[in-house]
Amino acid sequence: MSGRVLSSEEAKQAITQIQNIIDGGLTDQIQQLDTQGQRLSEPNVWDGPLAEQFRSSTWPETKTALEKAKQELDELRTQLHKISTDIFTAGGGA
Repeated sequence: MSGRVLSSEEAKQAITQIQNIIDGGLTDQIQQLDTQGQRLSEPNVWDGPLAEQFRSSTWPETKTALEKAKQELDELRTQLHKISTDIFTAGGGA
């Protein structure tokens, strides 16, 4: 493990941009996808052979992937906050 600590402005900007993307609507958009997927899963809203396939396999698989993505984005945001705090403190950055 290297003892090097580097806190460049470019790193700070990239971390901030990732956090802004996550906080700025990406998780909200995932929630909106979930809402619309649930709406399409209602037989009274959409029905037929393809709608049934959507309800039984497409949507459950997609919903699981979206939930995992949201969880991983939340973890990434938390890790980036800790990493940036540690690096910028160690590197003397603000």
